[in-house]
Amino acid sequence: WAETVFIDATQDNTLYESVAGDISNGAGEYMFAGRTGAGQARRALIAFKNLGSIPSGATIKSVKLHLHMSRTETPANTIDLLRVLSNWGEGASDAEGNEGQGAPAQTGDATWVYRFYDNQTWKGTGGDYPQLVSASLMVGNPAFYTFGSSTGMVTDVQDWVDNPGENFGWILIGDEVASSTKRFDSRNHSDSAYHPVLEVTYSATGSSFDYS
Repeated sequence: WAETVFIDATQDNTLYESVAGDISNGAGEYMFAGRTGAGQARRALIAFKNLGSIPSGATIKSVKLHLHMSRTETPANTIDLLRVLSNWGEGASDAEGNEGQGAPAQTGDATWVYRFYDNQTWKGTGGDYPQLVSASLMVGNPAFYTFGSSTGMVTDVQDWVDNPGENFGWILIGDEVASSTKRFDSRNHSDSAYHPVLEVTYSATGSSFDYS
């Protein structure tokens, strides 16, 4: 017996490369990954902490992350999805226009330097994540894109279900050598059809619906 659930993001943000670490976009409609033409990195953060619809003890079978990429001026390039190792925040910062330059960070925002602006820092600037990539995807023109299912994503979500206190979501990192920025729609986008969605298929045993 298997069940598939679709889960909305609970928080997202963008890390805008800066020495001071005082730029963010917690309440913005967009998030960014890659490197700008001016040579500044952008890294998107996204988390799904509302996994209560997946029962305790469930075995995760498949995980997909659905995103809408709405703006780019660069060729197709690979975006890596990596598990975040430290908790982080989404504050009230809200960038203007296309939002590529961010806005002044507000209390609790994640920035290039801070996990929670302006008193809790990352262990290293630009976010805390492992070298192991959970999934990768080639992203080209504006369209809907799906990461996974991959072994890494399944492992991540299984651990988040089993250990909710370790659920800090993923970071999206693009090509940071060449100009490569991709703009993804965030959970705050005015059109809910473009919101990030996590698709999880799981199996559960020991229930009245288990005919194995």
